[in-house]
Amino acid sequence: MSVLSLERSVITRARTGVFLVFGASGVAFSSWASRLPDIKRVLDLTPGELGTLLLAMAAGSVIGLPLSGRIIRTIGTTKTVLSGMASASLGLTAAAIGVDVFHSIPMIWISMFLGGLGIGVWDVAMNHEGAEVERGLGRAIMPWFHAAFSGATVASALLGSLLTWLKVPILVHMIVVVVAVLAVSLRGTSWFLPIEDAEEATAHAQGRPAWFEPRTLVIGLVVLAAAFTEGSANDWIAVAMVEGHHLPAWLGVLGFATFLGFMTIGRLAGTYALDRYGRVPVLRVLFGLAIVGSLLVVFGTPVLAFIGAALWGIGASLGFPVGMSAASDDPARAAARLSVVSTIGYLAFLGGPPLLGYLGDHTGVLHALLAVAAFSVPALLAVPAVREPKAS
Repeated sequence: MSVLSLERSVITRARTGVFLVFGASGVAFSSWASRLPDIKRVLDLTPGELGTLLLAMAAGSVIGLPLSGRIIRTIGTTKTVLSGMASASLGLTAAAIGVDVFHSIPMIWISMFLGGLGIGVWDVAMNHEGAEVERGLGRAIMPWFHAAFSGATVASALLGSLLTWLKVPILVHMIVVVVAVLAVSLRGTSWFLPIEDAEEATAHAQGRPAWFEPRTLVIGLVVLAAAFTEGSANDWIAVAMVEGHHLPAWLGVLGFATFLGFMTIGRLAGTYALDRYGRVPVLRVLFGLAIVGSLLVVFGTPVLAFIGAALWGIGASLGFPVGMSAASDDPARAAARLSVVSTIGYLAFLGGPPLLGYLGDHTGVLHALLAVAAFSVPALLAVPAVREPKAS
């Protein structure tokens, strides 16, 4: 059954389901991240030891991402989302037990690996469903799903801050989150599109691996640059504002909030621009804004740096979701290509922070952010790969 043959009400309901699943994923990810200071304190970890724990989740995600396409073709999108969600939920709960009950580093490492594995599979599968919904609606909607993820991470982080202040145990926090995530995900996936993946499995068996498709790899380059542009700000813009512009810590956090706020605005408003002007012109403008914004942060006055953070946020808003849409243009190959593009893109989220940290040791954190402009230049050249397919 093709998505184009479904009733509009079915596709609209599926859109709501995808919103819920993206939001649940953001809550699960951010809930654990928001308690990292408590985890470091409870276990008396050095920064390096905490980094080793974080590497466990990253390693799990790196393995889960490329496997996800095969899993989707085998059991379908809905079951893949639920499997990833179950793995992530089990991992988060077990890790919290390892922190609060056993204080066991090996148990936490294994649990975080399991959680990261589930999050990686979950991520590709929900993007796969989002692309199908976008195709059925006939207009750009993927950025809204990613905005739901971003908004959920912010709300979950604020809740985590409150629970930390109230000294709520990490295990209690994670149990509540897991129950909520399970309930929301089960409801959301129950509204997913009733389409079969047999056609995709057949196409995959007959075609060459997606890792050898030039267009898929170039789309991956665009997503890699977009992920680096976004992840660099997430990890370093607040520190750069404080250390580079000599601002108080609260203003540094406000600079980070400015970036996040304008990135969310860009994702919500960007769908109109994509429908009106197309992917290639919009992404060219946005990567240009990211370059200008990052340069203003590095070389501008504190006031210009805040303007730069806003431009940087808008510039970083659409590259990742548009890359997901472009990888899914052919529904018969969508899962395989999504897993490839996601894997390439997440390399920036994983490798970007230590790269900028290393550069910061030599140039200062503020000037290390020049890498954002450098990464955006090849992305501008690669943007034509995401062009919409011609209507038949």
